[in-house]
Amino acid sequence: MSKAGEYNDQKLRGVELIVLQADEIRTFAGTKKKPMWIFAAIEVWSRMWISKVVGNRNYRNIKILLDQVIDACQIVNPFIFTTDGFEPYSWAAKSLLDSICLYAQVIKKRRKNRVIKVERRLIIGTKQKMEQLLFESEDSLTINTSFIERLNLTIRQGCAYLERRTACHSRRKDLLANNLALQMCYYNFVRLHSALKFGDETRTPAMQAGLVKKQLSFREIFTTMAILFWWISMLLGNRTRVKEFSWLPAQ
Repeated sequence: MSKAGEYNDQKLRGVELIVLQADEIRTFAGTKKKPMWIFAAIEVWSRMWISKVVGNRNYRNIKILLDQVIDACQIVNPFIFTTDGFEPYSWAAKSLLDSICLYAQVIKKRRKNRVIKVERRLIIGTKQKMEQLLFESEDSLTINTSFIERLNLTIRQGCAYLERRTACHSRRKDLLANNLALQMCYYNFVRLHSALKFGDETRTPAMQAGLVKKQLSFREIFTTMAILFWWISMLLGNRTRVKEFSWLPAQ
């Protein structure tokens, strides 16, 4: 795992989950004959990019994505969860999130690359409860996937591997995953988000979620990781020395 991935795993803890959206991006690694998918989930109120998975488009990877969300988030009240119409999302939501979320799908029908119809399906929960949570939400009036679609665009624009009509592409799955871990770290902790502007202050998603008190830099992030690695190394080294001399008689 990359240093950025380790930092994400360490710091992405305790995010309050209010509205969750998930989606996937189609790409490839090595050859276009082998499609690869990037699954991502965003917490809408804080704009935190909570989890990501790189792999095949199947139930297993969706389950991993939602397991990461459950592990990283603080779930106090039922939350809204929306995705597209990919059926494994419904299976995963029913098996993992049935008692803690209201789940809906947004299915867009296109003709000549234009959206001609939007269908919204409520899978878990009641219409009355969904309307109540939407009314209490600060970001959405209707069931939608707008925020995760915007994150998908940000991911594409920030990763050369995903740019359309480019010579760049990922040669290996692990390189793509490491690149996305770095971008995820930058998005959450370094990049000021234009939607999180309050008067003269503009926040990062991590600031909005209460994980950090200020905008971080890569220097601060990787220095923190280096200090942590040094401290663990010193601790393990001291333990080794104690074991090496444990045979000596007490003075």
